[in-house]
Amino acid sequence: MEQVDVAIVGAGLAGLSCAYTLAKAGVDVLVVERGDYPGSKNVTGGRLYMNPIRQYMPEIWDEAPFERHVAKEKLTMVSDRSSVTMELRSEMFSKKPYHSYTLIRPVFDKWFAEKATAAGAAIIPKYKVEGLRRENGKVAGIRAEGEEIAAKVVVAADGALSFIAEEAGLRSRHDPEHFALGVKETVELPRKVIEDRFNLKGDEGCAQLYFGSISKGMTGGGFLYTNLESISIGIVVSIGGLMKRSDQLESSQLMESFTQLPEIASLIEGGEIVEYSAHTIPEGGIKAIPRLYDDGILVVGDAAGFSLNMGMIVRGMDLAIGSGVLAAETIRKAKKRNDYSTNSLSQYERLLNDSFILKDLTTFKNVWKVLDNPRMFEKYPQAVAALLEDLMWIGSDPKTKLSSTALKHIRKNFLSLSAVRDALSLLGI
Repeated sequence: MEQVDVAIVGAGLAGLSCAYTLAKAGVDVLVVERGDYPGSKNVTGGRLYMNPIRQYMPEIWDEAPFERHVAKEKLTMVSDRSSVTMELRSEMFSKKPYHSYTLIRPVFDKWFAEKATAAGAAIIPKYKVEGLRRENGKVAGIRAEGEEIAAKVVVAADGALSFIAEEAGLRSRHDPEHFALGVKETVELPRKVIEDRFNLKGDEGCAQLYFGSISKGMTGGGFLYTNLESISIGIVVSIGGLMKRSDQLESSQLMESFTQLPEIASLIEGGEIVEYSAHTIPEGGIKAIPRLYDDGILVVGDAAGFSLNMGMIVRGMDLAIGSGVLAAETIRKAKKRNDYSTNSLSQYERLLNDSFILKDLTTFKNVWKVLDNPRMFEKYPQAVAALLEDLMWIGSDPKTKLSSTALKHIRKNFLSLSAVRDALSLLGI
């Protein structure tokens, strides 16, 4: 039977950051990935925030295959017949070291896997794990295709619906309300066309989030990220919300409606769709995080529910990388003690509590109360758009005072008990 110190299931950012850190420390580590190659099944939008993770693996970031640094932020509210966009361009985002980058996961993850391999990790693609190996009731490796691989620690990095964490008894059955479905297209366009359409220079990039009528009253929204020679565009919607609908609305229909909006169609006009994909995203927040450790096992990244929707900001990749590194640090110390028990591996949770990961998840624990409010996606985008339409419209009749027009809309849409409650809920985030 093959035996390693650590077996990591899943070659995403969490698994690879764990593998790289362990290999650099001289730990015998094996990564198994069911995709054709690391990154082949990873289809995140995608944007990586650097400041939280710059302290981790600082030696690799200068050579990472990023696309563009995000210099321009946009937020768009979409109503049934119009939209309102807020744009921020700041010198803070345009100075090195850059705040965040767009990236293409298949490219980035493949590069990251090469770095882990060069450091000494073994990575096996096209390897589908069937379950956990146990000794005396404790996790002691993995099983796949009729063979077993013994390991002192298994790291579950197998994504949002982690069957490894579930089989280990660290999580209960999945609650649809704790997950969202993301659908994404990658649209190729010439570099100059992208820079002209988004008013960008050089390697500058734009990140844009959309919310409102595009999600048909469900918790969700759209995103757009500029790459060097392509645009990543998609929509994310609550799985629980989709399941509750009586009209059997499909996510593909939402995506089609989104890309046909004038605000979107003009940005991707003339482009070629080179990728269409979908994936599950954990969105339950800190309350949905499973138990993260047990004898011989740790849970990282999406498998641990480490994703954070802050309304105007959506994060996941930085949390995945951070958790992978902290898991590796926990395992490295456990190896020195030759102790892989629950008590020894509980150091992982202590490290997470001291990190940005659980601190940020705790700070924004009440965001779901705001996002799980249909008025945020139906009433208020419509109200804001209607107010601005009325202010800007010049008709055949004499124009009323701007203050009178504004007060009319405020009384109609914002001076109610529900609106006051919604405003108070914003104080919780």
